[in-house]
Amino acid sequence: MTQRSARPADTRAWLGLLAVLGPVLLVSMDGSVLFLAMPRVSRALAPSADQALWILDVYGFAVGSLLIAFGNIGDRYGRLRLLMTGAVLFGIGSAGAAFAPSAELLIAARAVMGLAGATLLPSALAVLGELFADPKRRARAIGVFAAAFAAGFAIGPVVGGVLLERFWWGSVFLVNLPVIAVFLCVAPGLLREVRATRPGRVDVVSVVTSASGLLLAVYGLKHTAAEGATASAVLAGVAGAALLTWFGVSQRRLDHPLIDFSLFRDRVFTVAVITGLLPLAAWSAVAYLAGVYLQSVLGLPVLRAALLALPGAVVLTVTCVVTPALVDRVGTRAALLACHFSIATGLLLLLPAAATGGTGWYVASTAVAGVGYGISFAVVADTAVGAVPPERAGSAGALAETGNEIGNALGIALLGSLAAVLFRLHGPGLAPTLDETLRVPGLAEAAASDARSAFVTGLRVAAAAAAALHVALGLAALRWLPRQERHWPTR
Repeated sequence: MTQRSARPADTRAWLGLLAVLGPVLLVSMDGSVLFLAMPRVSRALAPSADQALWILDVYGFAVGSLLIAFGNIGDRYGRLRLLMTGAVLFGIGSAGAAFAPSAELLIAARAVMGLAGATLLPSALAVLGELFADPKRRARAIGVFAAAFAAGFAIGPVVGGVLLERFWWGSVFLVNLPVIAVFLCVAPGLLREVRATRPGRVDVVSVVTSASGLLLAVYGLKHTAAEGATASAVLAGVAGAALLTWFGVSQRRLDHPLIDFSLFRDRVFTVAVITGLLPLAAWSAVAYLAGVYLQSVLGLPVLRAALLALPGAVVLTVTCVVTPALVDRVGTRAALLACHFSIATGLLLLLPAAATGGTGWYVASTAVAGVGYGISFAVVADTAVGAVPPERAGSAGALAETGNEIGNALGIALLGSLAAVLFRLHGPGLAPTLDETLRVPGLAEAAASDARSAFVTGLRVAAAAAAALHVALGLAALRWLPRQERHWPTR
């Protein structure tokens, strides 16, 4: 190919990347855009404690539980077709969420958005592979893709705060529609269809079992945290655990399993996938709890709360961009150790935060932990893929991406439920959440002070628990990861 004929192809490839980044940014941003908006949503829709948690994390559960299934479907029926369909569905879900008149309908709309997000992410990556045939340019494009995904998570609360300063809470969803409209207009001219021949078929039973088990188990956990161990919560939790156990056992017997659990025999792969899950769990839970802390405990305006989140978002994004070059110098092992210990340190900086003040500790916490979060986004996929034979790289990459999304939802489900339990035990007992308590008519100042202190206790314990998990995983990485990175990919 001549240089002149190569230039239009290069231009088309980079324009195609730019088009794809729009939906990718939205998918990641919508995992966090509600963190600062939840006090407004609570005032408008009055969700119960467990409904508030579902509004936040049903999106992540839908994305994470369906990513691998939609990856297989896209291979069979066409990635571009699935990408376009997912974009339309994401727009419909966004519009439904923006104008939802009740907590139940908002949860349903968020689930539709999550289902659409699960079609967009794997399809977008596959389309990039078609746009960039040269391995070096493809690696650079995937790096930009990863940075955009990380930036979406990081700026979600900031974007939400800026919108809420001028508009109603539904604007955080309605802003998606122009981006989706532009993508649907330009994508057919810039992107081409991509199909791959993959053995076997999508196991619908495995998809339904895994998603149902996950949702039932989390429902039981959340309901117990908010209202105590009722019979329905216990039954749901037991049923969910049973379905997940059956799913894990059945995958070992299938010729073409939805999740290849044998990959976890490799310790490097296991550390990589958990590194994709745990930082997202810590970040999502603490970002949500901190959003409530800044607004409902300290009484800050939403725009100021958003601006306080900005330094951490910048650190996270910059770290994600520069980490690949640093890994070339220090190695993946050192990068993963820095990831876990910096996140743990940042989380522990939240412990001095109090009901009477603590914005400085919050900014310091997000900045220090942001280094670890950025490293996690940048190195997890490469490490997971490099730990397995080439013929299993696709399954490894899919599991790493699934770990990210499930981690985002599990953080709010587990650590958010832990904070809810502590609020129920230490609060004034007037309502299951802080925002509901502060809206109680004729609330005495002493009771309001007790409620705020109880919430801060929950925030501290959740942050300390997440920090302890990161220290444990950092020590495991120190012991398990080889000093000589023989089987990791070289950049």
